[in-house]
Amino acid sequence: MRILIAGASGYLGRHVSEEAKKVGFTVRVLLRTESQAASFSSLADEIIVGEATKPADLEGLAENCDIVFSSLGITRQKDGLTYEQVDYQANANLLAEAERSKCALFCYVSVFKGQDLRWVKLVKAKEHFVDLLAQSTIPSAIIRPTGFFSDMADFFNMAQAGRVFLFGKGTGRFNPISGKDLAVEIIRSCRAQIDRGERFSELEIGGPDTLSLNQIACLALKASGKPEKILHLPDVLRRITLAVLPRITPLSVYGPLQFFLAVMGISDLAAPEYGSDHLSDFYRQLAEGANEKQ
Repeated sequence: MRILIAGASGYLGRHVSEEAKKVGFTVRVLLRTESQAASFSSLADEIIVGEATKPADLEGLAENCDIVFSSLGITRQKDGLTYEQVDYQANANLLAEAERSKCALFCYVSVFKGQDLRWVKLVKAKEHFVDLLAQSTIPSAIIRPTGFFSDMADFFNMAQAGRVFLFGKGTGRFNPISGKDLAVEIIRSCRAQIDRGERFSELEIGGPDTLSLNQIACLALKASGKPEKILHLPDVLRRITLAVLPRITPLSVYGPLQFFLAVMGISDLAAPEYGSDHLSDFYRQLAEGANEKQ
């Protein structure tokens, strides 16, 4: 099979590139800059440099591809683009190319429980594209992970300072997944969907360990060699912050915080468990890296 990977330079995109190459796919990646190309010399058979926000850069991009995979979206970009311009419109541009090339499948990564979080700017743009994808002339797959291990580094960074801050009682359930485990399931499910000839699929997915936020904080503190010191902030403070942020900060600041605070207010973020990578091992690796730098 031939796969086009958009968002290849991101955390998940790189893992998908590695897994696709590992199982024998012909891999084409879309990168934003020439400087990113060198690190993909062993992960891609073909490298295209262009910006998905510019339709002219994408002409013929999906030609001869069976699968178009996209994890395109704004994380912490500071180039002035909005969520609608990237998470929606850039993916819409990719979809148009996939439809033109009559690809067998368009696979897109949104967020777990995204349907309930449309009031969040970041999620609204993603779900806007999901709506468009549902109307596509080609088969589609929606991937809904609970969260990535890379997102959990924020808890480790707090732990390194000696204390983890949580809103409320910290009892919310969560099972983040590693990029490697998620990539394995994405490639597996895409191949299976094409083999079955299904028009649509949706995969809600988390890692193998379902933990409370308190337990996640303890893992981060233990890996850091710190005593268990967790400060539980009143949840009303989270709700007040959510209300005030859009009024006093630009989108580039409040957008990621709005998403984080919204997710922290959900009591159950546990999805079906997949994979074999454990969050405790991820924190141990972060701690080893931090010790090497000292």
